[in-house]
Amino acid sequence: MKLTKFAAGTALATMVVVSQPAFAQSTDENNGGIAEIVVTAQKRAENVQDVPIAISAFTADALQERSIGDVSGLSAITPNVTLDASTPFSGSSAVLGASIRGIGSADFAFNIDPAVGVYLDGVYLGRSIGANQDLLDVERIEVLKGPQGTLFGRNTIGGAISIVTATPGDEFHVKGDVTTGRYNRLQARGLVEVPLSKGLSASVAFGIMKRDGFQKRVSYPGDPGANISWTRFPASGYSASDRQGGDNAWNLRGKLHWNDGGAFRATLTGDYTNIDQDSTANTVLAVTPIPGPFGGLNPNDLGPGQGFPIQTALDVVTGSSGFLFAGLYNFCINATPAQIAARNAGNLCGPRSSISGFNTLPGLGSVNVDADPNNNLLPYDSRWVNTDKDVSYADGNNFSKLKQGGVALTLEYDVSPDVTVKSISAFRKVDFKAGVDLDNSPLPILQTSFIVKQDQWSQELQIAGSAMDNKLHFAVGGYVFKEKGDLRDFVTFSAGLLQVDGPGKVDTTAYAGFGQIDYRFSDVIGITLGGRYTKEDKKYNGFQSDINGFNYKLFNCTPPASQPLGPTGPTCQALVGFPVAGEPFRYYPLQPDSQSFNNFSFKAGVDIHPSQDVMLYGSFSQGYKTGGWTTRLSNPLPVAPTFGEEKADSFEVGVKSTLLDRHLQLNLAGFSTKYKGIQLNQQIGISPTVANLGDARINGMELEAVIAPTQGFTINGSIGYVDAHYTFICGEAGATRPSCNSNSAFVAPNPFQLGVKAGDDLPKAPSWKINVSPRLELPVGDGKVVLLADWTHTTSMRNDTEGTILLIRPATDIVNASISYQAPEKRWNLTLGGTNLTNKRYLVTGQAQIAGGQIYGTYNRPVEWYARLGFEF
Repeated sequence: MKLTKFAAGTALATMVVVSQPAFAQSTDENNGGIAEIVVTAQKRAENVQDVPIAISAFTADALQERSIGDVSGLSAITPNVTLDASTPFSGSSAVLGASIRGIGSADFAFNIDPAVGVYLDGVYLGRSIGANQDLLDVERIEVLKGPQGTLFGRNTIGGAISIVTATPGDEFHVKGDVTTGRYNRLQARGLVEVPLSKGLSASVAFGIMKRDGFQKRVSYPGDPGANISWTRFPASGYSASDRQGGDNAWNLRGKLHWNDGGAFRATLTGDYTNIDQDSTANTVLAVTPIPGPFGGLNPNDLGPGQGFPIQTALDVVTGSSGFLFAGLYNFCINATPAQIAARNAGNLCGPRSSISGFNTLPGLGSVNVDADPNNNLLPYDSRWVNTDKDVSYADGNNFSKLKQGGVALTLEYDVSPDVTVKSISAFRKVDFKAGVDLDNSPLPILQTSFIVKQDQWSQELQIAGSAMDNKLHFAVGGYVFKEKGDLRDFVTFSAGLLQVDGPGKVDTTAYAGFGQIDYRFSDVIGITLGGRYTKEDKKYNGFQSDINGFNYKLFNCTPPASQPLGPTGPTCQALVGFPVAGEPFRYYPLQPDSQSFNNFSFKAGVDIHPSQDVMLYGSFSQGYKTGGWTTRLSNPLPVAPTFGEEKADSFEVGVKSTLLDRHLQLNLAGFSTKYKGIQLNQQIGISPTVANLGDARINGMELEAVIAPTQGFTINGSIGYVDAHYTFICGEAGATRPSCNSNSAFVAPNPFQLGVKAGDDLPKAPSWKINVSPRLELPVGDGKVVLLADWTHTTSMRNDTEGTILLIRPATDIVNASISYQAPEKRWNLTLGGTNLTNKRYLVTGQAQIAGGQIYGTYNRPVEWYARLGFEF
């Protein structure tokens, strides 16, 4: 059935190639044909139509006309690509959740590497934080689909996104624009290029963006009860505003370029981005406390000596037996002292943070049934489910702060007319803080905040050239990557019943050697052979702690953790299982704190050129991503939980053609990928846990084309089909494979979720994506008017691993349009446009925090208008 669907999809795409053209380049103004785009996907400059790889390439003009301002905006116009501006509970639109052909990652944690590599002028960006780059002074963007391990290297198992910024020329040049729009949008961008002397030129680009959030925070209209301030709990910072989903950022990029026409060229680049804005919008879709004391916890089964096995008790806490923290909160505030005593829950409902000594708070027990109405607290129930996705009752943390930047030095030297040596040296830094209130209430039921500090150094050396009368092209080189960082998670559950403080340290060193040759036997046929060897050493030290001592309270361990229970009993720490002596609140074990990985990835291909304008190609390529650690613990473990590497073996066939005197361009690719050891997030109790969940088979096709029937009129579009489904699930019916590990766990369905089983779809992998974009130029005097429209249809997809029903993204139809006037010689231009004109709303990302008490998500932006005035001289 799956292969039949794939074949049918390919046939359908072929039949509708004229009526549903796909995206390609802009029009050549000289003859009305399709202009060429030069790319460097194979470490040399080539026409994109001559590269035997599925590539979607976009020029700066194409991006501006479609009002695409960051990397995530490419998602709508690129087949089989899902790029989300944010990931679950990150609180930041600068975080990129990227998936290509069903292979990706939707997490910002330091413990999991991206599956789609983002490169800025050849420099790999090691974190998904900040990877949703603002497209400032961009010359072009190349989206390479399928494993790109040979030439691009680490963490490109799904593909690569290469951002190429403009290089200053030898003439004075200035351009810029100012944009206004809905939600008090004010945006300005500019670029100045200055020749300094013969061969030396410089450029400075800047951008600012301010826009109010589209989600309003309002006060709860009912009786709010007593106040438990969210500032009473540890966090990465404390800041709140009356809107969410806004923008407030500025960035700079400077370049110094040397090229006097000789053998040596050099480019020094520096960039800096500062973001200080609201957190992303958040909508509660459901609350999950279930009826009954503790959400179903058995009475009298709390604490040592009650005949309640330790592991079973911990399972209950993590939610697998129905225990919910919001349910415990509701029980504590509404139960009488006798009911609390009958369930041996006095410690649980008692003072919070009393063991760690951080800002001790009074107990929750019986506050709603005592004689004092002034301490009454609201329960966490269905009143906190959002009735309006753009209005929130949350009053807690609401900020996203990012400072990132880097410097890079690129040196090129022509050893001979046919051989060039190239060096790329780079240093980059990320400093990120965010805080978000996820419960849609004035209660501190689910508050998260984060700190991430990362430094990375990289050095790449390439030798590229040609030989044998240009029949042989080659690229060989080496690469070193060094990354260090600190991270810290703060999570408050249910008014402080559980307070997780999660510091950690990461240290990664990667080495690689690579090479690729392309040999043309004749004008008709050529081959490609390539390989890359990677060695990676990783270290991680986690210090996650339970600063409220919840686990001790659960077992009524009221003495200090180091004291024994009774004359001969074990200590509380040993009984509950905290692994590090002398650190009674530390969840995270000491070992293993290091892992090493190595891999050789191979590529082989053939390309056939029946004519100058048509190329057929076929290839086999391998992708690889190293393993790591699960870092978000909410229970002590004896051994640090690790996950293993993931691998992809992919076959691809395709055709690229430029026909009818360059008035028709058709590119079609089909692919089949074996995807093994899939690293995905699954929710284990309150903890998002990374594990190797199983294997998958991914089949699909992409059609991209442009039709330019007359001068000034083009129709661009794309059709993507993918069937990405699991073929094996670790732990399903007790099954296992070498790609599984000790943390792999079968995700069973429940009333909120479909679960995961063989045959189910991978997350972020819609079956179909279709884009059509007509563009019409009309002369008006010596200037011209440009009319542009975009329609993108995307079928439904899972937004999370478990298939949470409320988080499933439905099929969407997104329409954008604009009208522009361009003055003679492009001196100035004026654009009026709108995005999401049908106001289609869908969930970009979300989490099923069932054990914590809610299912929540972030919706896309509503309909917006904009007006842009640009200039150039």
